[in-house]
Amino acid sequence: MTFYRNTVWFMKGLQEYTKSGYEAAAKRFAPADLDVSLSGRSFIITGANSGIGKCAAQEIAIRGGTVHMVCRDQGRAEAAKVEIVTKSKNEDVHVHIVDMSSARQVWQFAQSFSQKHTVHVLINNAGCMVNQRELTEEGLEKNFATNALGTYILTTALIPALKKVQDPRVITVSSGGMLTQKLNVDDLQFEKGTFDGTMAYAQNKRQQVILTERWASQHKEIHFSCMHPGWADTPAVQSSMPSFHAKMQSRLRTEAMGADTVVWLAVSPAAVKQPSGLFFQDRKAVATHLPLAWTRSTPQEDDKLLAALEELALKFKP
Repeated sequence: MTFYRNTVWFMKGLQEYTKSGYEAAAKRFAPADLDVSLSGRSFIITGANSGIGKCAAQEIAIRGGTVHMVCRDQGRAEAAKVEIVTKSKNEDVHVHIVDMSSARQVWQFAQSFSQKHTVHVLINNAGCMVNQRELTEEGLEKNFATNALGTYILTTALIPALKKVQDPRVITVSSGGMLTQKLNVDDLQFEKGTFDGTMAYAQNKRQQVILTERWASQHKEIHFSCMHPGWADTPAVQSSMPSFHAKMQSRLRTEAMGADTVVWLAVSPAAVKQPSGLFFQDRKAVATHLPLAWTRSTPQEDDKLLAALEELALKFKP
């Protein structure tokens, strides 16, 4: 079944996830969807110093939005901020230093931010693909800590603040790679068998899709969505998947192409006309499972995932 999923997914990817796939999809885009003023709206973007996150931050700043960049590295974040401010002519861009793999830091940031600032849109963009099993200082597997638990804590902690504003949105940058994975709730931190960083990442991205669906059902006041950016030529892909990058480089999307649907979901009035909780690709809601792939989890398995994340989140709450 794994071979079947991977083969179907890769063939789908060659057609849809590449630069040519984006160019074909873009023919149906409505240019006016992004013709908006974001003055007075506040956006939190994790992993905003490079790649898709940086592109999204720049597009939002160009349209007058207040941008809060949540980044791990001070120097890279400040350099990215200077570039965004220069290109957008928008000074309302702010840097917050947070390691998304540290549950305590994520809690502290969310609690402090909620007391000082307003947030209209949260973009969970920061991602991690470590190819050897590595533990954080808190004893958690690093991919899971960043992609799943960090996303869970930040979103959960900011939901009360989001409910106070008009048109609140949460967008999570997932991955089409999750289509190859069925939720394995019995080994969330990959303690069994041989560790595979690509598989761990895809599992985390499946978890994000399930979280988005669950949040949408629980919090009707907020519009939740997740998305696949396609195969984009980002620093993360270059460092985490060097062989894939080398083979596919000429067919990869630009960072701006990868960020397009993130921006559309974050700013367009058309995006919130779609039901909450869906998975998007190139501004269109798409299926979260491949045909005949047997990747659907049960409600009980989804409940177990939520319970495990809640337990861990509370363990590290200040």
